[in-house]
Amino acid sequence: MKPLNNISAPCNKKNLPDKKSKSAKLFISKEALIVMDTSMGIMSFNDEAREILNSDLNHGQTFSVDHFTQGVNSGIISNAITQTLKSGVVTSNKPVQMKTVSGLGTSFLFSTYPLYSDRNNIKGSVLSFRRADAGETEHKKEKSVFLEKNSVLMEQESLLEALPEGVFTINTKWQVASFNRMAEKITGYTRKEVLGRYCWEVFRSDLCELGCPLRDALETGRAGTQQDVRILKKKGGSRTILVNTGVLRDDQGLIVGAIETFRTLTGEIKPVKNTEGDHAFSNIIGRSTVIKKLFETLPDIAASEANVFITGESGTGKELFARSIHNNSSRAKHPFVAVNCSALAETLLESELFGHEKSAFTGATKIKQGRFELVKKGTLFLDEIGELKPSLQIKLLRVLEQREFERVGGIIPIPLEARIISATNRDLFQALENGSFRKDFYYRLRTVPMVIPPLRHRKEDIPLLVDFFIRLFNTTFKKNVKKVDRAVMDLFLKYHWPGNVRELERAIEHAFVFVKGPLIGVDNLPQLEVFGQETLHSQQYENNTAITRDRIIKALGSTNGKKNKAALLLGISRTSLWRKMKSFNLS
Repeated sequence: MKPLNNISAPCNKKNLPDKKSKSAKLFISKEALIVMDTSMGIMSFNDEAREILNSDLNHGQTFSVDHFTQGVNSGIISNAITQTLKSGVVTSNKPVQMKTVSGLGTSFLFSTYPLYSDRNNIKGSVLSFRRADAGETEHKKEKSVFLEKNSVLMEQESLLEALPEGVFTINTKWQVASFNRMAEKITGYTRKEVLGRYCWEVFRSDLCELGCPLRDALETGRAGTQQDVRILKKKGGSRTILVNTGVLRDDQGLIVGAIETFRTLTGEIKPVKNTEGDHAFSNIIGRSTVIKKLFETLPDIAASEANVFITGESGTGKELFARSIHNNSSRAKHPFVAVNCSALAETLLESELFGHEKSAFTGATKIKQGRFELVKKGTLFLDEIGELKPSLQIKLLRVLEQREFERVGGIIPIPLEARIISATNRDLFQALENGSFRKDFYYRLRTVPMVIPPLRHRKEDIPLLVDFFIRLFNTTFKKNVKKVDRAVMDLFLKYHWPGNVRELERAIEHAFVFVKGPLIGVDNLPQLEVFGQETLHSQQYENNTAITRDRIIKALGSTNGKKNKAALLLGISRTSLWRKMKSFNLS
């Protein structure tokens, strides 16, 4: 295994070897898996876990880990899970004695892994365990050169099957080493077809040669988050996926490969039957007056070459609108590249946008093309542009005015061919007044302004969106949910949705984890703290909304005294409800 500086990154097809690698034969021993939320409630498990523990595992029940451990091992697993939930610590193949069907102590190797939400918060953990001697004989028989070189990548493959996202790993030779079921579903390829092949042969992305996220991870050692990539499916047609990448290291800390998780963007799924005609535009769903007005303007905006400035709260779908503009424009055949301006430090963001020359700064060992250069004649989407420092605003203003730029450390002008769409969830008026956001830069960006309304201002769209997400998650979870209960819809229509459409999507997804039949009930909804109310948006809403004593009494009465549901009706958090009840002397 080679250290980082010796890893080759043959993303360009010119660097392909003469012969393709054959698919590798892999062996994975049976491994028990239990997926838990932050309260140790069981979200998912496989048959091996139930058989090994000889226990009736049920969705939603609290998993009592220590019940299955022996003597001095008591607490070892629960402590590991606690550390995973607290700070994302991964425990790998740690020995433990556990009770099994026989009632006797048996040696196991267990691992714990964090589960992250789309906001990069830890939302749960995965516990995997297998007998310490499991599969040793079969392993020796099935062992191959490929598996021997990629054992670090392979030992986690069964864990990846439990994840609801597509996941694959590559070794340092850019060969696919694992490929989970969701990856098969999204791409159309089977695991057997892709193992051992080069990743760009499978995904055929528009960024494979322009700006591969995996290459960035291998070269820098840093994780990449929320990068959108357009790929080609096996049976034809394209699909846009949202990608997160990271490196894989062995016990000595040397990089042995990379991992990529991906999921389809909501806007890439075909809308439900009732959303055709004037209820949808380029997979954006809505029938409210404000959304219909946006639908009327989108074709003209897409046909122009003007810079577009999109504003709206977090979760309203700003990137989906930007992508729709791109897909309906003359640039649709070229890349759509998104950059989150708040995700990187200023120095790194400059290099990310403009690229850099070799030796431009410490660590710049070779020339790197930036996003302005890689996107070519496509569309560059600058998200969270309100977070840019004034010094970088000046440089970007110069690029927009002169339509050319230079790499960091370079002197040769490079023409800007891309269209620029930018977005922010900030109210920039105060920033313009105090000078933290330049007025000349602002007016250059907002040739065509677009304001995306929050979900609480377009509640007529909620039933359509609910139907859409039910269809989406029926496919993901392999269930046959028909609709939500009337009480659920009433709650949805009264709730103020600080997280907007994204929060609605997460609420439906949470319900799908626990729903058993064709109808989603109130009991299937997430707790309020998970529902997104402990946010800045919620606090701002509470400050601007009069929660009277009579309103609290009425809400408690309509929910039979259940404070979680009463708080949901009032549009405040459970903690805030307790605080207001105390101030009104309500017990």
